[in-house]
Amino acid sequence: MRNYLMGAAFAVLAPTVAAADTCGDVTITEMNWASSAVITSIAKFLMEEGYGCSVTKVPSSTTPSLVSVAETGKPDIVTELWINGAPAYNELQEAGKILTSADVLADGGLEGWWVPRYLVDEHPELATIEGILANPELLGNRFHNCPDGWACKNTNADLTKNFGLPDAGYEIFVHGSGETLASSIGAAYENKEPWLGYYWSPDPLMAKYDMVEVDFGVEYNEEVFLCAANADCEADGVSAWPVGPVKTIVTTDFADREPAIADLMANMSFSNDVVLDFLNWMEENKASYDEAAVYFLSSQSDVWSAWIDDAAKEKLSALIK
Repeated sequence: MRNYLMGAAFAVLAPTVAAADTCGDVTITEMNWASSAVITSIAKFLMEEGYGCSVTKVPSSTTPSLVSVAETGKPDIVTELWINGAPAYNELQEAGKILTSADVLADGGLEGWWVPRYLVDEHPELATIEGILANPELLGNRFHNCPDGWACKNTNADLTKNFGLPDAGYEIFVHGSGETLASSIGAAYENKEPWLGYYWSPDPLMAKYDMVEVDFGVEYNEEVFLCAANADCEADGVSAWPVGPVKTIVTTDFADREPAIADLMANMSFSNDVVLDFLNWMEENKASYDEAAVYFLSSQSDVWSAWIDDAAKEKLSALIK
């Protein structure tokens, strides 16, 4: 099945590379989590094979990508940017350096602190922040935080301190990568062990494992939350995690230089159900990000064909049924 999908997608590769001469060099982030990496692969394929661009993926994450845009004007495109955890986003937009193209996750992103269902079934109080603080031993005395470079690491650093987790006896453990954060959930769940930490959806783990979001007992406080997300600001209060807008941005210079690609990125938007579908397929088939992109391209032509212009549709007609 995988070979069939790869062959179907790349059957158009030779003629489009030879014929295309309408787009220059493009740089686009490949964030270090699965959904963003697959979306980047999808965008790269459409840009190269539909528009003739020469596309370079730039490995990155939330904070470094925006620092790079601010300092160098690159990469041209940042996709799956969770802006609630990115104070620099507003600064760059107000300075006129970036344009917001699309809600790349049409339904938004869900973030928070989670506990496995089997622990809550035994100890219902663990579904609340009061129960978390009162029972660190039931959760292994550890909070699993995001890796360096993810804005959520800064947010969780302030929120865990302000809610009192270190004082209650929790170690705030910073994971080395998104992969180790994910694997810690899987390992805990398979062995019915304690786990408390940050995660998000859409993600295949949240479909595979039944997790319960911790009720903070407070509303979202924008001032506190944005300060907590900023490494240079120490938040004084607490806040719930909001359902977050997740954007694609392009630099203003790039939009002026490549308006057709800016239009493509403005059209690229995925429902969370579609994202969960290709992530689940990727996990079940032990597939790469590029293979998951091909699966999406082969199975969801009605979705992506609406994003591209007529010239790109002609070049990609072998994939459009």
